[in-house]
Amino acid sequence: MLPALAVVVVAVCALAAALAAGYRAAGVGVPLAGVVLLLLITTVTVRRRRPGMRRRLGYYTPDELLELDTQGLALAVARMLRRDGWRVRLLPAPDRPRLCAQDRGGRQLEVVFRPVAEPLPDEDPPHPHHHRGNGQKPLQLIVHRGSFRARDVQWARRQGNTRLLDGTALRRWAEGTYFGELFSPGS
Repeated sequence: MLPALAVVVVAVCALAAALAAGYRAAGVGVPLAGVVLLLLITTVTVRRRRPGMRRRLGYYTPDELLELDTQGLALAVARMLRRDGWRVRLLPAPDRPRLCAQDRGGRQLEVVFRPVAEPLPDEDPPHPHHHRGNGQKPLQLIVHRGSFRARDVQWARRQGNTRLLDGTALRRWAEGTYFGELFSPGS
């Protein structure tokens, strides 16, 4: 606590000294510009820390993730992908929203939201239309707030192009971890 207070005192004193030196060198314009700049920086910082702005930038707390319904979770994942440099298209559906995303390198990603990894017998494939571009099969990401069972993980491995994002990884991603760091290269 004491070292932090000392740093704040030193910073305030340095700022006051810089404004005084600027006043002596160039007149009243320097302190006024300094105060305006300080107010602007403070305003931007406070606004970015607000929950609404923070969420729009793609950062969520674990409690906020728990409060989201499936549509809200899809919007949150879209914002987090955009934060990490992906172009995202939300395909709204009342019961199962989906996302299609593409990164700067042209990699494609399909995101689905469901409680289990395996498709139900009467369920359509995750994304029936074909992607334009390199003809490469897009990576499928299945997002679940809980944890996947061992059989879900085995099913995803058999698919080859499917990754599972469980609640733990989702919380890490929402707190700011880059999407590419969530999966090891061999997974």
